[in-house]
Amino acid sequence: MRTKVLISLLIGAAAGMLAGLTGVGGGVFLVPLMVGLLAMVQHQAHGTSLAVMFPIALVGAITYAIYGHILGNVDWEVILGLALGGIVGVVLGARLMMRVPARQLRWIFGIFLVVAGTFMIINT
Repeated sequence: MRTKVLISLLIGAAAGMLAGLTGVGGGVFLVPLMVGLLAMVQHQAHGTSLAVMFPIALVGAITYAIYGHILGNVDWEVILGLALGGIVGVVLGARLMMRVPARQLRWIFGIFLVVAGTFMIINT
């Protein structure tokens, strides 16, 4: 049990640091690490990632604000649209996720990472 907690702390710290550094949702880092290092089943890793992202994002935004950058580097109009759209999207996505078998979910997630990474490289 202690080993699992320690590994979870390390994964959380790494995901939080990378999410803060890259601005990418920590789930991109969390899901593969939880499946690989904590031996979670795919659906459990996805659900756990969804549950932990709010506190990670909130602390990241607060830290960003403390260092005086949040007003100048955040588009509040876009935040409103993204948040409202994201709330609708996450409800639909979470419901859909539960209907997708674990193997297919792993493939969908992997393809998403490759496409997103390729898009980031091409658009630099």
